[in-house]
Amino acid sequence: MKQSFLKYLICLSLVFSGFTVSAQVKTINGQVTDASGIPLPGVNVIIKNSTTGAQTDFDGNFTLQSKPGDVLVISFLGMKTTEIKVDSKSSYSIALEEDASQLDEVVVVGYGVQKKRDVTGALVSVNSEDIASRPVNNAVEAMQGKAAGIDISSNERPGQVGTIRIRGNRSITGSNSPLYVVDGIPLNSGGIDFINPVDIESIDVLKDASATAIFGSRGANGVIIVTTKKGKSGKFTLNFDTAVTTERIFERAPIMSAGDYIELRRWAKHYETPTVFPKGNAPTIANDRIIFFDTGDPTAWANIEKGWAGGTWDGSKLTTTDWAKFVTQTGITRQQTLSVSGGTEKMKAYGSFGYINNTGTLKGQGFKRYTGIANVDITPTDWFSMGVNLNVSYGETEFGQSTVGRSAVATSAGIYNTARQNLPYAFPLDANGNRIQNPGADSTIRNVLDEHKLSQDQRLTIRAFGSFYAQLDFGGLIPALSGLKYRVNFGPDLTSYRNGVFLDGQSSARSGTSFASLNKEQLVSYTLDNLLLYNKTFGKHDFGLTLLQSKTQYAEESSAMSSQNVPVSKFKWNALIPANGPLLNHSSNFLETGLFSYMGRINYGFDDKYLLTASIRYDAASQLAEGNKGDYFPSASIGWRLDKENFLQGVSWLNQLKLRAGYGVVGNAAVDAYETQPALTQVLYSTFSGVNNNAKLGNVELGWERTTQYNYGIDFGVFKNRVSGSLEYYTSQTNDLLLARAIPSVSGFTNTTANIGQTEGEGIELTLNTVNVRTENFEWSSNLSASWQQNAITELQNGAFDDIVNNRFIGQPQGVIYGFESNGIWRPEDAVEMQKFNDAAGRTVFTFGNARPVDQNGDYLIDANNDRVIIGSTEPKYILGLTNTFNYKNLELSVFVYGRMGYIYNAGGENLSGKTSQRQLDYYTDDNTDAEYQKPIFSAGTGDVYNGTLGYKNGSFLKIRNISLGYNFDESTLERIGLSRLRFYLQATNPGMIFSKVDFIDLDTGTSFSNRGFTFGLNVQF
Repeated sequence: MKQSFLKYLICLSLVFSGFTVSAQVKTINGQVTDASGIPLPGVNVIIKNSTTGAQTDFDGNFTLQSKPGDVLVISFLGMKTTEIKVDSKSSYSIALEEDASQLDEVVVVGYGVQKKRDVTGALVSVNSEDIASRPVNNAVEAMQGKAAGIDISSNERPGQVGTIRIRGNRSITGSNSPLYVVDGIPLNSGGIDFINPVDIESIDVLKDASATAIFGSRGANGVIIVTTKKGKSGKFTLNFDTAVTTERIFERAPIMSAGDYIELRRWAKHYETPTVFPKGNAPTIANDRIIFFDTGDPTAWANIEKGWAGGTWDGSKLTTTDWAKFVTQTGITRQQTLSVSGGTEKMKAYGSFGYINNTGTLKGQGFKRYTGIANVDITPTDWFSMGVNLNVSYGETEFGQSTVGRSAVATSAGIYNTARQNLPYAFPLDANGNRIQNPGADSTIRNVLDEHKLSQDQRLTIRAFGSFYAQLDFGGLIPALSGLKYRVNFGPDLTSYRNGVFLDGQSSARSGTSFASLNKEQLVSYTLDNLLLYNKTFGKHDFGLTLLQSKTQYAEESSAMSSQNVPVSKFKWNALIPANGPLLNHSSNFLETGLFSYMGRINYGFDDKYLLTASIRYDAASQLAEGNKGDYFPSASIGWRLDKENFLQGVSWLNQLKLRAGYGVVGNAAVDAYETQPALTQVLYSTFSGVNNNAKLGNVELGWERTTQYNYGIDFGVFKNRVSGSLEYYTSQTNDLLLARAIPSVSGFTNTTANIGQTEGEGIELTLNTVNVRTENFEWSSNLSASWQQNAITELQNGAFDDIVNNRFIGQPQGVIYGFESNGIWRPEDAVEMQKFNDAAGRTVFTFGNARPVDQNGDYLIDANNDRVIIGSTEPKYILGLTNTFNYKNLELSVFVYGRMGYIYNAGGENLSGKTSQRQLDYYTDDNTDAEYQKPIFSAGTGDVYNGTLGYKNGSFLKIRNISLGYNFDESTLERIGLSRLRFYLQATNPGMIFSKVDFIDLDTGTSFSNRGFTFGLNVQF
């Protein structure tokens, strides 16, 4: 009876206490500003020890339900967290002070985080806002132009990622790709294209060796650290991000009309055999019948006859076929991401599901990707925490026409260029609707109509990546051990590829027989790290110690087969069995590598002014030779915070000034497994023994490629940090290059990989952030990243001697153009000079209208040994990215400009052979002697052997890559519709060039065409 009464009393008390609390709850509001009174949007206002909270709107206003006695915790990135107690007031004005230390906490370095003010190496960060500023298919695209010293090429093919280089190329034949680290785990294969950009919290790029040496052998080409989003304590949020992009191909080099091309071919036939064919300005129908194969393709000839309908030639009467329209379409990309985030002090979680469907601007090309991520962090006690980050993706990439299995004479770099080769006066179908396999009756030109139905190159990718950790804080158990932690990281990485290729016999890439191939590949790897961390402050001394023991295993298993004459097209690559035709080839392969490492790092700071970081790492790589597998990679860097010195305390306009200097050695072991194996290896089987012959001679002395780098930097912030940034200067030298070396063929091999050669480089990098104008309702800010770099080869296999065969020259960068320099074309006024060359050769070498190379030694003979020179480098010296952002109340406008300067682009000259279609250009004829390009000469190959000299162009350009206009709805509107955040945006991609030295090439993509379009998207938070 007493127990029942007690239960009743407790329940009654709880009910009444609930009424009492409800009676005290009230609505409060306020505004949060910075110290100068400027409203701060996006500030978190949370009731302490609860999940109740709100976020300030664009004008810094917030509203929430609270009661007297509650403590509001107001936090914002870059500001000191402030707590205020709720009293009887209903309105609060809160001014936050700047706190640089909070900004410092978001910087991620190797195996941990570090305050930005304490960083002594070259590091640049791209945060989630930068990534979200442009809806991109992969995170690599989001970095373009936002980080100084990083050059990322554009690749507009769906599902493909551009090449990324950090501070240029160091290795000649080894890898120059950076190391990717995701949630603390280095990736053993591939890049970060499997990660949904919406799920990324930050990308931190380590550029100099003092910062990358912590990763030893894998940090030689820079390190890109990706941190995915984690749950945060406080209010749970549900986010939905969606965007739709439409794109069309923009062509910079339109093809000649049918009439113009016919005139060009007439001139080409005349210059080929002047005694047989008349000049192009004096055509006859009889000659045209021969030139254009009147009986070979009656449909095409009927079109040409239109021009002769009046008795005299009129090219304007012909119908011009736009072959590109048969292979292009409007590209549509749809992106959706649904994510949830939140938690308490004990448990935080983030999860999302993303989907992207990219239909390419070329028919047959496309990309689909499904991504899922789940990040959970649990802290059950003060001394133990653990977490798991799982990232799974499924991708389906359609490459379009395959480059594998080609048998047709006419080959090209993709279906679009194949279409552009088709003759503009010919048609895909005859009058009865029948397919014309060789339009224009040329056996080397194939019909591209419905090519996307006749060819397929499909890759399916499944990737599962995980990052598991457990951390023990000894200080939570034993106070005397405060600052000492042990952490274990485990990162499994599983990837499965399947590539299927099918080319129908009618495909433009085949010559009547079908082709199919199937490739499968499975990659399995893991990384296991054991870390001991110790951080302690003794008075003015800050001390940090990191010890690491790490093991990495990587295994790759693959198989391939191919066949032709597949009897049923719908079988594609799925029925490669003897009954359907013999296999052309089949193979399987397996390789395994491992890396074992130890590392130690010390961070020391005195009086918050003087900083030191030193580390040493030992790596042992299985693919190197016995005795050379292991090596040490040291680094050290120092920093001096001058802004903390007494003699600068009175300088009110100076907010930050730090000098840095660093030194480091990193290694590169990026060679194929088993490069050290002897040439012949006996293989034992159950019934017989065999001998396996390696493709190249193994090198039993192969060791590390080592790069030594020095870096000097300055970080600054002035005028209340309205102008801030960093300036870097670096030098690097790479020794013992992993280089393919030619060896005497009497050995049975022609090359081997050896440690020979040396390269060096230097560069200057500037990152500059400015707030140009700031008023109550308007702000204009700019972010500039600019770099200058140059690299050179200083030694090769024979010392300081050029390797002309492999296009390698001492004192020059790797990407040089070595050839004949252009002196324009030969014109009638050059008759006397031209005759000297013909006389010296004893034959007619040049005629009027031919390309004119420079005779470097003045002997009137053009030969490869004496007249070729270095034209220039294809590697840009200057890389620029500039984003201007304008905010007016709820509106935001940003313009992103990107450019490369100081290099030569090799456009390849113009063939002008009259065999295939030709872009519109100014070419030489007897009627047009002041032309830019040489005369056409009909040929199945190259009409003018020196036409390439006219293709060397100044590659400098500056283009607008993105214009974005967004609108953020205000707090009052959001309250009415029940949302926490709502943003709409419209973006224009690749709207145009600001300047370019080559008008017929998009120098950003390196092709005559690029995608141009618009994106509409919205971000919703509940």
